[in-house]
Amino acid sequence: MPPESPLPTQPAAMKDHDADRWVVRTSGLTRTFTQGDLTVEAVKPLDLHIAHGEMVAIQGASGSGKSTLLHLLALLDTPSAGHYFLNGVDTARMDDDTRSTARNSLVGIVFQSFYLIPYATALDNVLLPGLYNPAPTRELRDRAQMLLERVGLADRMHFKPSSLSGGQQQRVALARALLSDPPLLLADEPTGQLDSTTSRDILDLFAAINDTGKTVVIVTHDPHTAERTRRRIEFADGRVAGDTPPPQA
Repeated sequence: MPPESPLPTQPAAMKDHDADRWVVRTSGLTRTFTQGDLTVEAVKPLDLHIAHGEMVAIQGASGSGKSTLLHLLALLDTPSAGHYFLNGVDTARMDDDTRSTARNSLVGIVFQSFYLIPYATALDNVLLPGLYNPAPTRELRDRAQMLLERVGLADRMHFKPSSLSGGQQQRVALARALLSDPPLLLADEPTGQLDSTTSRDILDLFAAINDTGKTVVIVTHDPHTAERTRRRIEFADGRVAGDTPPPQA
């Protein structure tokens, strides 16, 4: 069963009645950009289903539209048309405040470039999403420490990013994405700046997190990274070009 949504109750017409099954469900999701007289359909009308507990790779070349899709799924961008049900809630109907609440509580995001605050310790970086979390500070701090221990940084939590390796910085970013215990974890090229050995270690961590029941979606151009997931969605020209194995009907 999916975790209960912390968002305000919505009318029945705005809910996804398959929420117990799908953490991500899109219907006709589209993102169009206008550049002068040119209209670019970066994501063409898309029907996508990702179940609770899946580990999925969205694989595609540069310019395929996969990064645009990631931003839509992460609630960092809004669709031009269609619907995106996240954990059962229709995000197309959200106002800005509700959207921000959903992004903080329902989605964890791990970026290729880490985006750590250079003057803050690993622990303080992990605690950053807690600024928007109503949980008690002590509880959040205990959870941040637990997450850093879980990703193998128990002895580095008081170090600043400049004193950490690339792999260690990615581990901090991963722990930060998990602070609010979101049902969906998104990763954008999480091994793009790492060597092959460190990449394997990071992907092992993602697999271990998925084994706890967390839904993990990795956006990548790298076939070796995609091979580590249980399902691979090929993205090309703004649409799904392949899905192996497809979601169960």
